Amino acid sequence: MTEPLAQLAREGALALLALGLAYGTALAATPRLREAALRFGIVDRPDGKLKKQREPVPYLGGLAVALGVLVGVAVVRPLDGQVLAILFSGSIVLVLGLIDDLGSLSPRAKLLGQLLAVLVLLRAGVKIQLVFIPWWIAVPLTILWMVAATNAFNLIDVMDGLSSGVGAVAALFLAAIALVGGLPATAILAAALSGALLGFRVYNVEPARIYLGDTGSLFAGFLLGAVAMVNRYTVEHRVAAIVPLLVLGIPLFDMLFVMWVRWRRGYPVMLGSPDHVALRLRKWRLSTRATVRANVLAAAVLGAWGMIVMIAPERVAILLLCALVVLALGLAAWLRTIDMGL
Repeated sequence: MTEPLAQLAREGALALLALGLAYGTALAATPRLREAALRFGIVDRPDGKLKKQREPVPYLGGLAVALGVLVGVAVVRPLDGQVLAILFSGSIVLVLGLIDDLGSLSPRAKLLGQLLAVLVLLRAGVKIQLVFIPWWIAVPLTILWMVAATNAFNLIDVMDGLSSGVGAVAALFLAAIALVGGLPATAILAAALSGALLGFRVYNVEPARIYLGDTGSLFAGFLLGAVAMVNRYTVEHRVAAIVPLLVLGIPLFDMLFVMWVRWRRGYPVMLGSPDHVALRLRKWRLSTRATVRANVLAAAVLGAWGMIVMIAPERVAILLLCALVVLALGLAAWLRTIDMGL
C-alpha cells in the first residue's frame, strides 16, 4: 500500500473510532437523560395542532448527542484550533436550545444567540474560504449560511427519527469528503456527530421515546453547517463550491419550501404550520416510518450526487446541478398540490 493510501486508511480508522465512541456514548446517555427529563417535567406536550403525539415525550436528547460528539472527538485525537472553535460556538447554541426547551425563547432571542455563536466562529477565523470570494463577501455569506443551516435542521425535526436520520447521513458524507480532502480533524468531528445521532436515534424512531428538542436540533444543525463550510470541495473546479447545499439539501429544501408556501398564503414565514415536506408526504399516503426512510434515502442520494459533482468534469457537474434544480422545482410543485386541510 502506498503512503498516501496508508495515511488515508489510518485517518479513516480514526474517524470510524470516533463514530463508534460517539455512538456508544449517546446510546448509553439517552435513556438516562430521558429519565431525568421525565422526572423534572421537561417534556413536549401534545397540543392537537402541530404536536399530535398521544402523550408527552421527554426532551434532552440533544445533550446525549452533544456528549457523544465531545467524547468521540476528544478521545481520538488532540483538538486543533478550528475544531475547538466549532465546538465552543456550538456549545453556545446548545445552551440556547436548552433554555428554550426548559422554558421558551422568542424567535428574536434565538436569532441573536445564533448570531453570537457565529461571531465567535468569525473571531476564531472560521469562515467560508474560497479564493474567488473576497473577505467582505465571505463574512456576511458565512453568517447567512450558518443561520440558514442551523435553522433548517431545526425545522425538519417534525417527525420521529427524521432529523436524527438525515443528520447522521449528511454528517457521514461530510466526514468522507473531509477524509478525501485531507482534513482529518474535520472528518473526525463529522464522524462523531454522525455516530452520536445514530446512537440517539435508537430511542427516537417511531414511536419516539425521547426528542432532540431545540437543544439537539440547533446544536446538530450548527455543527453540520460549520463542518460543511470548512470542508474542501473545489480541488477540481469551482462549481463544486455548491456541494454543501447538496449534502444538506433535505433540510435546506424543506426550509425554502415552507417559507415559499407560507409567503404565498400571506402568512409570516416564521409561523409554525404543517407545511413541511415530511408532513405532506405522510398526508399523501406514506406512513411515518416510510416518510423517514424516503428522506434518509434522499439525503444519501444527494450526498452521493454532491461527491460526483466534486470529481466530475466541470461541464458534467453543471449539467448535474441543472438536472437537480429541475427535479427540485418539479417536486416543490407536486408537494404544493397536496391538500393539508388548511
